[in-house]
Amino acid sequence: MSTSSAVLTRPAGRPSGAVARSADLRLFRSEVRLVLGRRRNLALIAVLCCFPVLIGLAVHHSPTTPGDGPPFLSQVTDNGLFLVFTSLTVLLPFFLPLAVAVTAGESVAGEASIGTLRNLLVVPVSRTRLLVVKYAASVVFAFVCVAAVALVGVVVGLVLFPHGDVTLLSGTTVSYGEALWRSLLVLGYVTAMLAGLAAIGLFVSTLTEVPIGAMAATAVLAIISQIADSIPQISAIHPYLFSHPWMRFGDVLRSPMSWHGLEQGLLTQLAYLAVFLPAAWARLRTKDITA
Repeated sequence: MSTSSAVLTRPAGRPSGAVARSADLRLFRSEVRLVLGRRRNLALIAVLCCFPVLIGLAVHHSPTTPGDGPPFLSQVTDNGLFLVFTSLTVLLPFFLPLAVAVTAGESVAGEASIGTLRNLLVVPVSRTRLLVVKYAASVVFAFVCVAAVALVGVVVGLVLFPHGDVTLLSGTTVSYGEALWRSLLVLGYVTAMLAGLAAIGLFVSTLTEVPIGAMAATAVLAIISQIADSIPQISAIHPYLFSHPWMRFGDVLRSPMSWHGLEQGLLTQLAYLAVFLPAAWARLRTKDITA
C-alpha cells in the first residue's frame, strides 16, 4: 500500500478550496494509517514500551541508592510517575531517535524505491503538499511513540510503586493530577525535540532512493550530534546542536517551571525546521523522478 492510493480527483460542482482541503486531509489520514500500520513501526513501538516495564521491574526488585543510574531513577521508588521520566531519559539518546529516523528516512525514499513517488506527482499532488504530509506523519509517529512509552510508564508505576502527591525536583509537592498535566507538557516537549530530527530525516530521504540508507544516515547524524555534545573541547558549538536541549524536559518538574531552557530548546528545533524543511522542498522540487 502507498500514499498514492489517497489522491483525489476534483469532483464537479465543488469549490476548489474545499476539494483541496478534503484531499489534503484524506492524504494525511492515509499517510498516518500507512505509517502506524507498518509491522516494522508497530514492532518499534512495542519494543519502546518494553523499557518502562523492564526498568520498573528492575527498580522494584533491586532498589537503587540515590545517585545511581539515569536521572529520575532514585525518585521512582517514592512515586511511580517518575518511571515515565526515567524511561524517556533512557530512550531519548538512541531508541526514540532511531524510531523517528526509520519513519522520516523512509518517507520519500521509500516511495521512490517502489516506484510510487512518480505516480503521486503525476496526479495533482504538489510536491509541497507531499512533503508537508510526509513530515506531519513522521511527527505524529514520534508523538505516538512517546505517548505509548508514557502510558505504559504510568500504568507500571501505579502497579509497582506508591502514587499520590508528587514531590517535584525543586522539593515542592503537587497533586498527582497536576503532575500528570506536567507529564503532558513533557510529552509535548520531547515530541518537539524529535520533530527537528524528523525534518533532517525528511531532507536526507529526498537525497536518495534507498530507504535503508536514509534511515541509517539520519540515525548516524543523531548519534554524531550527541557525541559532539559530550566533548567539552568543542563546547562553543554545543548550543547549536539539535540534540543539545533534548534532556531539558526536567525543567517542567520544578516549581516554578524554568521556561528559559525549554524556550531555547524549542527555538533550536525551529531553527533546524527552518533550514531542513525548505532544503527538502528545494531538493524534491528539482529532483528528476524517473521511477
